[in-house]
Amino acid sequence: MNWFGKDNKLFNFDMFSLSHFVILSIFILGAIAIYLIREKLISEISRRTEITVAISLILFEIGYHIWMYVNGIWKISRSMPLELCNIGLILCVILLLTRKKIVFELLFFIAILGAPQAIFAPALTFDFPHFRFFHFFYAHMMIVWVTLYFTWVRGYYPTFRTAIKMIIFINLLLPVILFINKEADGNYWFLRHKPAGPSLLDLLGPYPWYIFTLEGLLIVLSLITWLIFRNREKKYEESSHNQ
Repeated sequence: MNWFGKDNKLFNFDMFSLSHFVILSIFILGAIAIYLIREKLISEISRRTEITVAISLILFEIGYHIWMYVNGIWKISRSMPLELCNIGLILCVILLLTRKKIVFELLFFIAILGAPQAIFAPALTFDFPHFRFFHFFYAHMMIVWVTLYFTWVRGYYPTFRTAIKMIIFINLLLPVILFINKEADGNYWFLRHKPAGPSLLDLLGPYPWYIFTLEGLLIVLSLITWLIFRNREKKYEESSHNQ
């Protein structure tokens, strides 16, 4: 059995299949575990562990692009790391390597609001145990877990400015992605049409109105997420000040 080939006849992914439910269970339990043992993780997760996770993400991503190239399916119109989750992955690696707060601020809402949608409704062709299956879910879960780790363990809580920075960051990238889509005949960020399979975008109206709906939803959800974390941030700052 070729676990790295491009033939998907033996690896046809079905949403909410057994393999998908297993992944969802691992993802949810992992997030809960990070919260429940957050105080223990402060002393147990070393700088070396953070760097190791960053390297693993880099290697997985390099392996993915090599796999696409070897199988003749790498295309400039769809294979460049320009999707929001790809950008989130890059930010996740930089955050693990540098621990910079500005990187966390750019990553936080992409991770919390974007990556879970991809995990629950994946635009994925290959099922377990294909390489692409592991690459897709490992990358997306790590984006969320690393963000939760830096939030609950390292105390990098978002602020109102975090939401504003992320919204500005996304809107500065928007014309760039539109230009690349036009020149490469691509559909990055699904700005030209919705994904072929079912997704949450189906609930946001027809093209092009779902783009504007998504923009408004992004702003609202970002502010709601900030409000949820606002009190925790204040408590963290007060406890840090008293130490």
